[in-house]
Amino acid sequence: MNENKDTQHPKVEIAVENFGPITEANIDLRPLTVFVGPSNTGKTYFATLVYALHGIFAGFSRSGILFPLGLEWFTGSRGSGEFFVNSTLSMDDVEALMKKLKVGKPPFKVSDLPERMLTRAKAIIENSEVFENILQADLKNCFDLSSVQGLIRLIEEQGNEMTISLKVSSDAQEYWDIGMNVSASHITLDRFANENMIPIPEKWGFAPNSFGYTQHWSEENRYYLPAARSGIMQSYRIIASSLVKRTTRGGLERSPEVPTMSGVIADFMERIILYEERKVFNDEIKHLAMTLESDVLAGQIHVKLSPSGSSDFYYSPQCIEGEMRLNQASSMVSELAPLVLFLRGLVRPGDTLIIEEPEAHLHPGAQADMAVILARLVRAGVKVIITTHSDWLLQEISNLTLEGLLEDKTDQPPSWLLPEEVGVWHFQKDKPVKEIPFKPREGISPEDYENVAEGLYNRSVNLQQKLEKKKGESEREST
Repeated sequence: MNENKDTQHPKVEIAVENFGPITEANIDLRPLTVFVGPSNTGKTYFATLVYALHGIFAGFSRSGILFPLGLEWFTGSRGSGEFFVNSTLSMDDVEALMKKLKVGKPPFKVSDLPERMLTRAKAIIENSEVFENILQADLKNCFDLSSVQGLIRLIEEQGNEMTISLKVSSDAQEYWDIGMNVSASHITLDRFANENMIPIPEKWGFAPNSFGYTQHWSEENRYYLPAARSGIMQSYRIIASSLVKRTTRGGLERSPEVPTMSGVIADFMERIILYEERKVFNDEIKHLAMTLESDVLAGQIHVKLSPSGSSDFYYSPQCIEGEMRLNQASSMVSELAPLVLFLRGLVRPGDTLIIEEPEAHLHPGAQADMAVILARLVRAGVKVIITTHSDWLLQEISNLTLEGLLEDKTDQPPSWLLPEEVGVWHFQKDKPVKEIPFKPREGISPEDYENVAEGLYNRSVNLQQKLEKKKGESEREST
């Protein structure tokens, strides 16, 4: 299915009940997952939940089992793609683990961990409190809440409970089956982790270093572009300087109650403020960033280091000499600049990219172009999740899916999609979330979009009839 044969996404199913504005949803994430529907129906809530769970379970991949299992011996900077065997283990434990990891046949399984490590891992799996703490901490951080109970829908109703479940699997085996039940008074957790699964891909390598061993691997990162990105890009320097002032003791004394932000917004801001393009690029994804600049932005985004060492961003319009700061550019430029930057310097095949309203501030033609960009990301091996209100975007996704049904796919670079690669989910107030199936003749058409179009058409016809009637009466009076 995917042009990038090395990128195999696991099957991820997330189900919720009474979660924020959502009464019920059971969604499996596809290479391109689309959330549509009226405002305040839970699209952002669900997208944020995906982001939180992705972080907790290290990308939903089979390698992610190492982290929730409690193998804290693998520590270090996850962003660097290297993990170190912690020195708290004895050298015998380290050598035993590395020896098993290096053996190619039979494949290494979780149950093959050295005895001490496996005993500890099992103890943590069986300890509900540890799992609850992990889940609660990440959910509270991502949603900026003091307690997980704040996510319960209509919490004032007695006896109302919220459930969250996650299932991760592949064609060959099941990785995770986690269920969380939350009421106003208690939290319970059911969990399953497959000890017989193979968590170490063959492409991983191990090499000795001063700590013992380094594990080199291709990490599956998560990126979230919030709906507020345009405002953040136009004012991030002011926000950053304000945050710096508040971190000083004097700043805290002047503002004892420092307001907080959601983990989604905080992560986005951190990546922007500390942005630095990597030296190793993915040519296909980098080309998509250039396409956005040339075809949609009609200019280039430049990155410069400020005297303080942080990144400053500028926009250079085509055919015009000079450049301007993003806060002097149009809202369309500041809206798309983060996507250009993320594609140019962060996103890689295997990553998950969540974008709220990618059509924001775009002309309908540019919205259709955005659909092509998203499809090309899918072909490059990136898992894409979007929220949208754009009928233009959905229509072009339908066209690209139709193209995927043709035997002769001639577009270069490829942007076609297959029906099974696309999942469009309709969020409605006080109703369960339902999938909108792709139909070759109708495409992808939410029912409420059709109702709006029909209502506008009927209103137009009615007004035209009244106008013609008024004209007729005026003509009769004049004669």
